[in-house]
Amino acid sequence: MARPNDEVEELLQEYADLLAITGGDAFKVRSYEKAARAIGGYHEDVSTLDGKALRAIPGVGKSIADKIVEYFATGSVQAVEEVRATMPAGVRELIAIPTLGPKKAAVLHDDLGITSVDQLVEAIEAERLRGLKGFGPRTEENILHGVRLLRQAGGRVLLNVALDVADAVIAELTAVTGCERCVYAGSLRRFRETIGDVDILAAAKDSEPLMRAFRSMSFVDEVIAAGEKKTSVRTTKGLQVDLRVVPLDAWGAALQYFTGSQAHNVRTRVMAVQAGLKLSEYGIFDAETGALIVSKTEEEVYHRLGLPWIPPPLREDRGEIEAALRGELPELVTEADLRGDLHTHTDLTDGVASLEDMVHAAAQRGLDYYAITDHAPDMPMQRMSDEKVLAQRRRVRELDGTVHGLRLLHGTELNIGPDGDVDWPEDFLRGFDIRVASIHSHFTQDRATMTRRLVRACENPCVDILGHPTARLIGRRLPVDVDLAEVFRACARTGTAMEINSAPDRLDLRDEDILLARRYGVMFAINSDAHAEPHLDLVRYGVGTAQRGWLTAADVINTWPLRRLRTFLAHKPTR
Repeated sequence: MARPNDEVEELLQEYADLLAITGGDAFKVRSYEKAARAIGGYHEDVSTLDGKALRAIPGVGKSIADKIVEYFATGSVQAVEEVRATMPAGVRELIAIPTLGPKKAAVLHDDLGITSVDQLVEAIEAERLRGLKGFGPRTEENILHGVRLLRQAGGRVLLNVALDVADAVIAELTAVTGCERCVYAGSLRRFRETIGDVDILAAAKDSEPLMRAFRSMSFVDEVIAAGEKKTSVRTTKGLQVDLRVVPLDAWGAALQYFTGSQAHNVRTRVMAVQAGLKLSEYGIFDAETGALIVSKTEEEVYHRLGLPWIPPPLREDRGEIEAALRGELPELVTEADLRGDLHTHTDLTDGVASLEDMVHAAAQRGLDYYAITDHAPDMPMQRMSDEKVLAQRRRVRELDGTVHGLRLLHGTELNIGPDGDVDWPEDFLRGFDIRVASIHSHFTQDRATMTRRLVRACENPCVDILGHPTARLIGRRLPVDVDLAEVFRACARTGTAMEINSAPDRLDLRDEDILLARRYGVMFAINSDAHAEPHLDLVRYGVGTAQRGWLTAADVINTWPLRRLRTFLAHKPTR
């Protein structure tokens, strides 16, 4: 089900993790990590490339190219299998715990013989980790938080993984004769950040051809249940997909019902009962006579309840019913509203595409403006220097406006240090058009220290946007412990925008935090954080998250015309 590029990215990243656990050369580990990112972000299907073409991908040398060719020829890589064989499966399981990386997993295995998550929890409870270097009470607390997060996630997957599966199912079902409509519903349609089961809704007079095609799809590993109205399967990756087929006349009611959320649907059913009606997946009926009143469109269903149509991302019973009754539903920001992208990378640091390639890809998306924000020197592994960034600036100025009229901003992603300082002195920072500042280290500071750190960054006159503000990686790293209300106050006071990072494993700020930030008058930027050309498309996930946070285009600075944006960026101390 996954793209060939994604499969190889996952394989190479696993190999890098295993090498790190077994004490492999650090340079080799980083090489495989960089190659994994390069393959994942490459625009061509790597399964169609030979060794020579693979070696043309940045970061992919002969050894890695040979392994990729071997994988597509045999379905496995001998070198990876050999390292896997030396590691108990439980140790690989440990790596999945947020805050517990390969090095700590190796220490736990080598020094304490821990080979499973359950053994790790028992060791923490028995205080057996206390004697290990780097494993204090704070580390134990973080690991236990990570274990809880891992167990809570269960079989849930990231939004983009679920959407890829849903798009593939819909494409195949839409081609089946007799399929009148087919879309995804459930939490995926509401753009929740992780998805348990993928819900597909189709309309047809005869459901059997659709059900038969669904059961026979190439990625189906198991048919869990098969029926006339609903069939459930499990994919080869372990994701459950449910298909429901309804008559076209019931489409609107079914789509409203199966989109959810449950809490939202409880509210609408109560409203129906109070109006002497019955609401189900088949329509709105007169409670006394049983006569069908409406069912064909969602708009009809909501209108009969005395409501305007409510966008799916709002359907969480977080005030949308009340806002709808008052006629105060927001006109949500859309992907079409975005005029620019203000946080992206090139191969000058940890990106995998050149400046020229990223600029051309941004122009093809129809953007008005585009910011290049490579990492600053306080992240030593990125090898940034004054000379390199100034040379890049000169090239940016040369390209500005020459590619389909796309205007370019030269920026940087600064590292927020432990005390809130950022890279480069103020006079050097003034030379950039835009400055994003993010946390990339010291994730476990206590709440008061982390709050002061972020507030100080906001107060820096050369920080325009706080990038991925809580530094979380969904399912892998917990958000930093910070008083967000205090940070939001600082953002509103200093005119610092909060980023909604669109990377599917970040989605940071999350929707609940966006809702809170809005109350303080914070402005936002929806950015891709692209490290490769295909990553520019990730803004769809950032926009979905912004919609769940009730944002309008007016709340988002990269929906503004360039002149207004430049004014905002140029006058931070007074805005």
